[in-house]
Amino acid sequence: MAAKSDPAGLQPRLQAIGKLQAVLKGDAFMPLGAGELADARDRAFANRLVTTALRRQGHLNHIIGAVLERGMPPRSGSFEAILRIGLTELLFVPDQAEHSALFLAVEAAKRDRRAGHLAKLLNGVLRRAQREPGLYENLTPAQLFPDWAVARWIEAYGAEAVTGFAEALLAGAPLDLTLRDEDPALIAELNGHVVTADTIRIGTRDKPVAELPGFADGRWWVQDASSAVPARLMGLNAGARVLDVCAAPGGKTAQLIKAGYQVTALDKDATRLGRVEENLARLGYGAELVVADGTDYQPAEKFDGVLVDAPCAATGTFRRHPEVMWQRSSRDIASRTGLQQQLLTNAVNCLKDDGVLIYSTCSLEREEGEDQAHWLLKAMPEMENFPIRTKGDSGFDGAVDANGWLRLHPGMVAPGDMGGTTDGFFVARFRLRRVQE
Repeated sequence: MAAKSDPAGLQPRLQAIGKLQAVLKGDAFMPLGAGELADARDRAFANRLVTTALRRQGHLNHIIGAVLERGMPPRSGSFEAILRIGLTELLFVPDQAEHSALFLAVEAAKRDRRAGHLAKLLNGVLRRAQREPGLYENLTPAQLFPDWAVARWIEAYGAEAVTGFAEALLAGAPLDLTLRDEDPALIAELNGHVVTADTIRIGTRDKPVAELPGFADGRWWVQDASSAVPARLMGLNAGARVLDVCAAPGGKTAQLIKAGYQVTALDKDATRLGRVEENLARLGYGAELVVADGTDYQPAEKFDGVLVDAPCAATGTFRRHPEVMWQRSSRDIASRTGLQQQLLTNAVNCLKDDGVLIYSTCSLEREEGEDQAHWLLKAMPEMENFPIRTKGDSGFDGAVDANGWLRLHPGMVAPGDMGGTTDGFFVARFRLRRVQE
């Protein structure tokens, strides 16, 4: 609750500053809830400020580098977060009054004993940005991303694709849902349209996800169009036993159940597996839930299929998690490849003869996608490539390469959509060769 001495509009900005400061220290961004800021309009505005600051982080870095000649002051409390929120409101939220942005940024600094002595500096920097449009008018799309990522992505996808990445970053991610059952009336009620298969994308919404039609009675679950692809590729007969490794939060588990498989959902984190259980219960689905490490899990009976949606750098999710790019480095990517290989090795050990293995990551990095698929075929000669067909298998026909592997990136337009994009994703499919008698 705002103090009586607080000027109007300060509280949502203070909340935004606190959220952004936590993200700058390495936390994932979680939007403000009603328990943190009761007024819905204030809450929406605060979340908009943080989200815009995160999407514009690369541009803000360049602006701050130009206006702070001595760099960020040390031991300055929330000064950096205040500055970023202030610049965001001034430059990238055009429907706000500039004088309010300036005044309330300075007021926010005065509320922090470690940043208060920098209020004059803050005011000067913001006013300079206000009067010198050259500081931001010539920024490029590539400057929205870390240099290490841009170099990799240009090599992998080309400069034009990276421009598309920037457009997708600023546009943000739409809400994609997977339907439990075919339901044209529900699609219409949600103001949605089919992207591919049972994935629908909904239009403008003015309600939280949990208040949308069909949520409470389990008629759909949230799942990006790209994330919905891997489970669809299993291609087994109904009743087949399938293991979902690293199952949380449960979207792929739900898809496998919907396909008619007997599913074992595995996760080493009991709390995360509890979320899977809650999500399945809402949908009216059931699965065997096992708390275990996917690198050494040994089932009593082997499976017809195994899905490994592996932990990764998650750089393909920047439309909804823009902070992830700035919390990663090339070294982080290298550190995860060993874990992915351990998961794949044990997944093969969990397969029956002629069983199907699907490997996927929400990463844009080849080391976590194509390179791992090549590694698997070389390291485990008992596995053979089971190509995804270029037409019909995935719904993203143009994204299947010569190996039969699917590579999605945010510069692509999702099928069935009017200009919308999708998360970055890699999917490969393999089969364990039948043992000859």
